[in-house]
Amino acid sequence: MSRPASAGAVSRVDAVEAAGALDAHRPMLLGLAYRLLGSRYDAEDVLQEAYLRWVRVDRAGVAEPRRYLSRVVTRLAMDRLRARQSARESYVGPWLPEPVPTMPSPFGPLERVELRDSLSTALLHLLERLTPPERAVYVLHTAFELPYAEIAELLDRSAEDCRQLHHRATERIGRDRRRFTADRAEQERLLQAFVTAVDEGDLAALTGLMAADATGWSDGGGRVRSARNPVTGADRVARFMIGICRKGGALTVRRTELNGQPGVMVSTAAGARYALTLGIAAGRITDVFLVTNPDKIPWTA
Repeated sequence: MSRPASAGAVSRVDAVEAAGALDAHRPMLLGLAYRLLGSRYDAEDVLQEAYLRWVRVDRAGVAEPRRYLSRVVTRLAMDRLRARQSARESYVGPWLPEPVPTMPSPFGPLERVELRDSLSTALLHLLERLTPPERAVYVLHTAFELPYAEIAELLDRSAEDCRQLHHRATERIGRDRRRFTADRAEQERLLQAFVTAVDEGDLAALTGLMAADATGWSDGGGRVRSARNPVTGADRVARFMIGICRKGGALTVRRTELNGQPGVMVSTAAGARYALTLGIAAGRITDVFLVTNPDKIPWTA
């Protein structure tokens, strides 16, 4: 790490130069912070804090700004992950990542499958099982394809330690990770069939789209009514989804892309707004992710 610049007020020139250098890497850094935190709001906060550190450093001594900023963002995000673990225990109901529109993507191009899949609600939900170091290594190696030696420099660990962290992370999410294997065409087909069945209140059709052990996750954060525990089983999930989406009267459904996957924004006549994505494997819906917490919806407006 480079030395901090001398204490005192930062000149306007320094501030502008620092902002320009950070903005050059902003999409990648925002994508890194979001994958680590699952929260666009927290990711933006991390970038602001990274800027405040970046503006006060001796940037002439930083040979690779992208690597330096990646290190700062990763460490700040890991600190937030640790700090929020106790707060998460008091969260009402299941916690889901904030849905973010990705067409266009605020996280830069998503040409590689790994970059796109690493943004999915399904995977970010699984990553909540990991420790902050495991999550950081998994994201850096799997999504950004950084070698273990470079990750070791970012985290001040040995390359072998990072390799073991990645192995443990893969084992902890591996079984469920393999469930989400649908291609884009299958995702689009099942989402359209799901929306149609819910809109028509067709319980049989909706149940038929789901795996027998399907799970429904509803994140209301205690702000709106939602299931406080996961709903399991195809019939129960289908009944829950029809009930919650049709309770507010007529539906307005807008197809969009959320977190790199096909998704929908649902508005009811009663004024409720939901963001919905699916986990899909083997031609069936395995998971329904419904975000109803209004604190998480502004990004999708």
